[in-house]
Amino acid sequence: MTPLKLVFLGSDPIALPLLNWLAGEGRTVATIVAVFTQPDRPVGRGQKITANEIKTWALARGLPVLQPEKLTDEVRAELAAFGADVALVMAYGHILRDAFIATPRLGTLNLHTSLLPKYRGASPIQTAVASGDRETGVSLMRIVRKLDAGPVADVERVAIAPLDTALDIEAKLAAACVPLVARGLPQLRDGVLAFSEQDESAITHCRKLAKEDGVLDFAAPAAVLAARVNGLFPWPACSVEFNGQPVKFGLADTSDISETAGSGRACGEVLGADADGLLIATASGVLRVRRLQRPGGRMLAAAEFLRGSQIPAGTAFVSRTMPALLKCDAP
Repeated sequence: MTPLKLVFLGSDPIALPLLNWLAGEGRTVATIVAVFTQPDRPVGRGQKITANEIKTWALARGLPVLQPEKLTDEVRAELAAFGADVALVMAYGHILRDAFIATPRLGTLNLHTSLLPKYRGASPIQTAVASGDRETGVSLMRIVRKLDAGPVADVERVAIAPLDTALDIEAKLAAACVPLVARGLPQLRDGVLAFSEQDESAITHCRKLAKEDGVLDFAAPAAVLAARVNGLFPWPACSVEFNGQPVKFGLADTSDISETAGSGRACGEVLGADADGLLIATASGVLRVRRLQRPGGRMLAAAEFLRGSQIPAGTAFVSRTMPALLKCDAP
């Protein structure tokens, strides 16, 4: 059958594995006719105006690229001119109006990186890992005006291993988009893709993260702290202060040694190190930090880090209140 004509809307490199598939093996399913992405923005310390990776990918393949600041009626007319059968959105960064959503012949679909209705909002990957979940996924859904509230057609599930960080899970979810879209677009073309409304009683909302979220309260259980460290890596990254400077934690789990706070140890006290990491007492269990980074340095395995920057047993890290990652109220 003739491939669908598809317009892609996205601004984050998480979509690149899917785009590569669509440009290769997936060409029998859909042909990308245009790409919408965010305008070029200042990047880095020099604030140099830089194209994002989606634009770079599209230009390298000779695809039309549109970068509107606002989705005006004129922009909707440009979308209509491509004669697309479907628009596919992933991490675009614009709120779509109803007329824009309805412009493609078969409508507009979205890929959201959670198992909806869980973790609607801005940080579903980080929140899933930081919450200690053992599974997440990508949802293929119809877009509606309300945030991440559209009916869901299908999901692709992804396991979260104990030593997965948000960066690891982002890569897994990027890859999971391929089979999800490979199943969904042919069904959409054939008129058999079925959508189900989300269970309103099971909705949770996660918020946009801030630098201030990268703190640890060692009065929490070690398992909670390990999940928080892994979920907030690489950004904003959890850190503690040592000798007046921040030390970032890049990977953590729990140790099976029994000595914890409450047995003569304070919450946040360094117990020493084993072959795999720095050991810290918590209210319940021992946190083992496997990767650390000093200011201006690289993220290093704990053994390598501690050879150059010793953190002696008895060092006391100060606890700070960890802001909740879930929002109590809907947007």
